Amino acid sequence: MKIPSLLLKKTELAAAALLALSCLAPALAQDASAFRPPAVPLVTFNPLFSIWSEADKLTDDTTRHWTRREHPLVSMIRVDGQTFRLMGKDPITVPALPQVSVQVLPTRSIYHFANEKIKVTMTFLSPMLPDDLNALSRPLSYITWDVVSADGAQHKVVLYDSVSALIAVNEPTEQVTWFRETAGKLTVLKAGTFNQNLLGVSGDDARINWGYAYAVAPTATSWGAISSNKRLTDYFIADGTLPATIDARRPRAANEDQPTMAFVFDLGAVGAQPLSRHMMIAYDEIYSIKFFGKPLRPYWRNKWATPAALFQASEKDYATLTARCVNFDDEMMADMKSVGGDKYAQICALAYRQAIAGCGLAVDANGQPMLFTKENTSNGDIATVDVIFPMDPIFVLFSPTLAKASLVPILNYAESGRWKWPCAPHDLGTYPIARGTDDGGEAMPVEESGNMLILCDAIARAEGNADFSTRYWKLLTTWVEYLVQYGLDPEEQLCTDDFMGHLAHNSNLSVKAIIALAAYADLCKMRGDTAGAEKYAKLAKDDAEHWMKVSNDGDHSRLAFDKPGTWSQKYNMAWNSILKLNVFPASTEQKELDFYKTVMQPYGLPLDSRTKLTKTDWTIWSASMAETQPEFEFFVAPIYNYLTATKSRSPIPDSYITDNVDSDGMHARPVIGGVFIRALTNEAIWKKWAGRDKTKTGNWMPVPKKPIVTEVVPTAATTPAMWRYTEDKPGDDWMKTGFDDVNWKLSLSSFGEPHEHTPWRSSNIWLRREFTMPAGSFKNLKLWVYHDEDVEIYFNGILAGQDSGFVTSYVPMEITPAARALLKPGAKITMAVHCLQTTGGQGIDVGLGDVKEDK
Repeated sequence: MKIPSLLLKKTELAAAALLALSCLAPALAQDASAFRPPAVPLVTFNPLFSIWSEADKLTDDTTRHWTRREHPLVSMIRVDGQTFRLMGKDPITVPALPQVSVQVLPTRSIYHFANEKIKVTMTFLSPMLPDDLNALSRPLSYITWDVVSADGAQHKVVLYDSVSALIAVNEPTEQVTWFRETAGKLTVLKAGTFNQNLLGVSGDDARINWGYAYAVAPTATSWGAISSNKRLTDYFIADGTLPATIDARRPRAANEDQPTMAFVFDLGAVGAQPLSRHMMIAYDEIYSIKFFGKPLRPYWRNKWATPAALFQASEKDYATLTARCVNFDDEMMADMKSVGGDKYAQICALAYRQAIAGCGLAVDANGQPMLFTKENTSNGDIATVDVIFPMDPIFVLFSPTLAKASLVPILNYAESGRWKWPCAPHDLGTYPIARGTDDGGEAMPVEESGNMLILCDAIARAEGNADFSTRYWKLLTTWVEYLVQYGLDPEEQLCTDDFMGHLAHNSNLSVKAIIALAAYADLCKMRGDTAGAEKYAKLAKDDAEHWMKVSNDGDHSRLAFDKPGTWSQKYNMAWNSILKLNVFPASTEQKELDFYKTVMQPYGLPLDSRTKLTKTDWTIWSASMAETQPEFEFFVAPIYNYLTATKSRSPIPDSYITDNVDSDGMHARPVIGGVFIRALTNEAIWKKWAGRDKTKTGNWMPVPKKPIVTEVVPTAATTPAMWRYTEDKPGDDWMKTGFDDVNWKLSLSSFGEPHEHTPWRSSNIWLRREFTMPAGSFKNLKLWVYHDEDVEIYFNGILAGQDSGFVTSYVPMEITPAARALLKPGAKITMAVHCLQTTGGQGIDVGLGDVKEDK
């Protein structure tokens, strides 16, 4: 078919192009030097929706989710009838337009392409403006193409961009469906899973599979279609068009003839006058976090009721947001250069979107922001305190509101009565399910208590008052008293560097406790409590004097008090001068730095004397004790060199081996926000940025009470049930009603934990039982499940529910609508369960419960 004439009036088009180019000019003038990012952020929003280019050139590889699963975005350009690739390695038969450069800035990634006929600038912009949560929370990125003739002649140009439905599934075999809609003057293409399992996927290696992915473009300048990826690209390559109708074969698996949303933009004749086009890629999660049984909406829903309203507002705001992002990028880069040099600024630029996209920003029932970290490339924990602690310098600097929003879920849980311990919790569960760790979980008592106290003081310093901490004063006092008793010489326990194992008499952990005592004293002072300020300041000062004696190992301090000949980074000491606590003299900090110079490796400073592994964030914390910029840059340069040279292509690793440039450890994590700590050493810069945060907060919702559950189909907690089970993989129809399970074993639940009536030690177990649905008026019927780890549950062959990761007690789980419809009184239900275990404890038990939740 022929694409309709969709060109803007020439004057409108010229104005749009000039606006785009004028906005880009300041950034393009900056020296990108020789920096080659290991991965380039393209479409970044949160841990489940985060797309990167993990190659030197945008056309060298398929674009990917940070877990390295393919999340294909494809762009092509047709110039005088010849097609070139701009993004993606496919179609392989189409040549790539030569890439000239790539530049990563805080809110934008900018690619330049050119041949003898045409020049193209392709910009990916995420409007993550820290002083504007309505901008930062928009779950979308803009893609802009600026096109100009390279030889002065006019060339007929058509652009193509597509978004695969693979970005809307956790596993590529999941079925998807799709729609074409309109929103005002916009064309909206939409794709999502056919079975909407809201908040049903959790854990580390996870991608979103509820809600809908969107490709959105102005109707006046585009034509949109949805079909198989191959059909769309074949149409475009043939004559620069797309099919007239959307693919009707739906639903189908996302990897079956890969359903794809695509737009073409006919620019007509392009000459010396630049022309510009743009579109949006977005994701509506519907719900982003489950907070103690309460589904929380994403924060953007605080302002816009529907995706259509969001898209129309974002189209209207395109030029304004672009200009604001350019200004933010320029100012931030200038400030980071002034405090840390060019290489440090480039690391910060790359870290900015990664840190924010490592979190989910939700809105609570009272309209307040709640920020939840995800422990990527680790165990997928949500709201982990020793992830929040290294991350929060980015928010203490740019958005004290978001720093508070990151602490509130922990603080409200700790004071809810569900947490019984005199120290701070470690985490709240597995992202995106915050259910608490009432049993104590992964205990790091000194670590997490110190982290929370230090961050509360940092927020108070940023805001100039202790109002936020006052709300939680009783809790903070409990934690500081725990540190008074146990912090100076910690017993054998984990610290944030838990991958190194338990360690008694950890001198860096002791530093944290001492700094935390001084931070509490500082808060007392701000609250007008002179006696408290003097008491805890003296305790901190006395402890610091003791520490300097017992940790002394000549020209450095020890890893542990009882281990001579060892050393470790004392990164916690960085807060001593930042918060003006001054419990350690400057000479102690300098002594550490001088020693670190003697143990440097080619690509950085190891964490301690036991390893060559480093933590990127901690190294920059340690380096931030340097009084001079050249000394700080000495420690930063090897990190920069590693990022530029490594063959391990992933979003910034915060752990790697310092003498192996191709090593890769934990990456794509929000902890990389910790690199901004250096800017906190400059009080003027800190006050400038923090002072721009005008968001009014307060009155966060409390943690809901534990639900009251009446078992309808009993679990082993009340009445163990007889199940048939096998640990050998059955046929594909194992979950269906007529499947022959006569040769399966027969035994009582639970299988493994929590009651272990039947031992389970293998990696997989499949279970089947039949029950008759009882009669009754069940107002809130849910699955009642204990699972360690991944579980999928079926009723008569229909998926009823699924979850990833593990729980430490029975939890309610939503039943899919199709499965819920089967649960009629007297109905015979075959319940089939599969549980996968990878590490640690294991167990599975399933029943049904009528759940009465706190309102």
